[in-house]
Amino acid sequence: MRLPDLEAWAIFATVAEHRSFTAAADALGLSKATISKAVSRLEADIGQSLFHRTSRRLALTEAGRPLAEHAALILASAHVAEEAARDAASAPAGRIRLAAPMTFGVGKIAPLLADFLAAHPGIEIDLHLSDARVDIVAEGFDIALRIAELPDSSLRARRLCTIQTYLVAAPSYLAAHGTPTHPGQLGDHALLGYTNINGPWRFRGAGGVEVSVKAEGPISANSGEALLPALVAGLGITRLPAFILGDTLETGAVVELLPEWRAAPVGLHLLTPPSPLRPARVEALIAFLADHLRD
Repeated sequence: MRLPDLEAWAIFATVAEHRSFTAAADALGLSKATISKAVSRLEADIGQSLFHRTSRRLALTEAGRPLAEHAALILASAHVAEEAARDAASAPAGRIRLAAPMTFGVGKIAPLLADFLAAHPGIEIDLHLSDARVDIVAEGFDIALRIAELPDSSLRARRLCTIQTYLVAAPSYLAAHGTPTHPGQLGDHALLGYTNINGPWRFRGAGGVEVSVKAEGPISANSGEALLPALVAGLGITRLPAFILGDTLETGAVVELLPEWRAAPVGLHLLTPPSPLRPARVEALIAFLADHLRD
């Protein structure tokens, strides 16, 4: 059996990441000639060109684009295997890149990380907070937390808990525009939309009856927290989770609407790249987050 040219695949992955033979040579500490020969060797093995080469730029070919993803996984798996061998003889150490939603990350994740780091002094965490959906593999994240119903993908996903959302409005808005008594009436109201969740709002009532409503109104945002000022000011109705609403329900700044028509709950998911191999430091953080976020 002929073994794959793993060195060439790893070098190809690095060239694809940097879009440059020179930059890949610098990153790997190899000569540019070695880099070029490895890529040419791989192209000869598979019978396809991997890059379009010009004097000014280097671009992946149609065949090269999907193969670059496979090559990145091969390289990442090799790194993980080496780290696992080292970790077996010592305490978990190294950097973890973690992505989380902005408000949830600030309010819930950052406090937990302080406890985690105190227990694992050899670990460093690069926390990336954004409500945008990150590409875990392409952007090099070890873990991503995502509050959503997940589409099918090659990523490994673990559901940690359920997040319930609430339909709410300020008393001043209801006094001026009336209180809806059925989801079907929401189309006549100003709805404040969260743009990172595609599609209409869906509600389920008694007997499993479902109603869908398109969210349209004076403001939409890719951050749920950014909708709070407009909500409290009485500019419309929106749907938000408790960790964003904070104490606005308890203080009466907003009131819940249609409690008998619950929106379908969404899950808090922990996502990791598709490789089954993970460094001990990543496994430690996964176990910690799963234990502390399950409720």
